[in-house]
Amino acid sequence: MTIRVAVAGASGYAGGETLRLLAGHPEVEIGAVTAHSNAGTPLGAHQPHLRSLADRVLVPTSVEHLVGHDVVVLALPHGASGEIAAQLPDDVLVLDLGADHRLASAADWEAFYGSEHAGTWPYGLPELLLTHEPGAAATETKQRERLAGVRRIAVPGCNVTAVTLGIQPGVAAGLVEARDLVAVLANGYSGAGRSLKPHLLASEALGSAQPYAVGGTHRHIPEIAQNLRAAGAPDVSISFTPTLVPMSRGILATVTARLADDAARLDPAALDARVRQAWEDAYAGEPFVRVLPAGQWPTTAMTLGANTALVQVAVDHAAGRVVTVTAIDNLVKGTAGAAVQSMNIALGLPQTAGLTTEGVAP
Repeated sequence: MTIRVAVAGASGYAGGETLRLLAGHPEVEIGAVTAHSNAGTPLGAHQPHLRSLADRVLVPTSVEHLVGHDVVVLALPHGASGEIAAQLPDDVLVLDLGADHRLASAADWEAFYGSEHAGTWPYGLPELLLTHEPGAAATETKQRERLAGVRRIAVPGCNVTAVTLGIQPGVAAGLVEARDLVAVLANGYSGAGRSLKPHLLASEALGSAQPYAVGGTHRHIPEIAQNLRAAGAPDVSISFTPTLVPMSRGILATVTARLADDAARLDPAALDARVRQAWEDAYAGEPFVRVLPAGQWPTTAMTLGANTALVQVAVDHAAGRVVTVTAIDNLVKGTAGAAVQSMNIALGLPQTAGLTTEGVAP
């Protein structure tokens, strides 16, 4: 089985990381690699680490160059995927790494992105927990089941993945109040893209930390709320503050949530045990999400280059809150790795094909 894959936006960070993973995929043949302003130049001029693909010439991002493939990955800016995707055949698997098709609510899209909503696609976070109305048949417990056989997938936002995987077990188990969430993230600069901006210059970034999108303005907020509602939260309110820190890649997401009333009444030792069991049960058997042994805390370095999310959880008894810390590589589990994992599931391949849980150190 050989799967021909085209990557649009191949000169950017997300497109380059997707190509790195696909180059090691046992079932994939890389087809067209496209770009906008960099069309006509060799891929190696923009992704010099991809030696096996360095001589490939970037072609313009157009439907003409994307048709004829089994899979098309759109690593394009927000708002650019909808028009192209609408012109691709229905039998082509299209994975959108941008935000265009993630949100179910057109009102949320318009409020945070300020343009017309392109529609909603199946959501590419296989480990997303799904809850069901009382009495409903629980035939689907995770988003993975909803990805089998689909031909359109919206890949999650990187921050969304880190926050969701960190706190959703407590939401699904009824242990925390999703109406009182606080998330503070340390983000590598690759999450800001490759465009030249003054605050992204090395002279501004090195030795400094920069908060951004403070005060409820970050575009990932409605996506996080959407995920936690899927996990069982009737209402979601989150204070979300990302901070750029001087590292190239990685996200360390610290999320705290107020204990639910029933949980808060438990004996401290019983509460600790119940919380830990909920997180371990949620990810039992998952190849890419690991709850670390008690007392070991995630670091971004542990996940470098790997499709892993490393999670730890503790109870702050004095504050009456659950604290979770989650580390991911924003370009792998946060973007390209999630796309390849979802592609594998949609095509009936082992979800681990072409992906690794082994990080790069030091």
